[in-house]
Amino acid sequence: MALQIGGDINAQAGLAKLNDYLASRSYIEGYTASQSDVVVFSALKSAPAASLPHALRWYNHLKSFGDGKSKLPGVKKALSDFGVTAGGAAPAAGKAAAADDDDDDVDLFGSDDEVDEAAEKLKQERLAAYAAKKSKKPAPIAKSNVILDVKPWDDETNMADLEKAVRTIEMDGLVWGVSKLVPLAYGIKKLQIVCVVEDAKVSIEELSEKIESFEDFVQSVDIAAFQKI
Repeated sequence: MALQIGGDINAQAGLAKLNDYLASRSYIEGYTASQSDVVVFSALKSAPAASLPHALRWYNHLKSFGDGKSKLPGVKKALSDFGVTAGGAAPAAGKAAAADDDDDDVDLFGSDDEVDEAAEKLKQERLAAYAAKKSKKPAPIAKSNVILDVKPWDDETNMADLEKAVRTIEMDGLVWGVSKLVPLAYGIKKLQIVCVVEDAKVSIEELSEKIESFEDFVQSVDIAAFQKI
């Protein structure tokens, strides 16, 4: 039984008939790809939907021939021979021979461009959505763990008052930690105190200046250790 679309091959009904016809056949005519396949393929405006698996399988197979479709065997028939009418009309029978010379003008890959454009658009939308989602995630806050050596003037300095004064310093991004007294010489001890700072908010140089502003207690401030967290 020959293929008879009986209407527009690009309409849903026409595509359904093509799919049903190819359910038990690999090609439009015979057992190999021929010019009959090329004629019907050229009439399609786009690839059949996935819901039409037989037509889509045949379409993708024909598309794989690329420019080689013009070399397939057989005589090129008119679309009307396959019952294709409005929307996929073939040239008049008397013009069939001339149509052979116009193969290069037929855009056999127009549907591919449409599919590719849709796929590219979807890809760009997904990339944009991913970028937007990623940009909403807060960046990790850079912090440092710092150990400061706070040296008094002499052994008569009240180290408890010195530490109390140091801990009164409040800065956004500054958290004071543990401390201890470390012997220096001649009975003098220094205050070694830990603090955690947010790098973008707290300058260690500025913090040291604030500590040294307690001139009654503090002689100098040194950085004993500095480690990024």
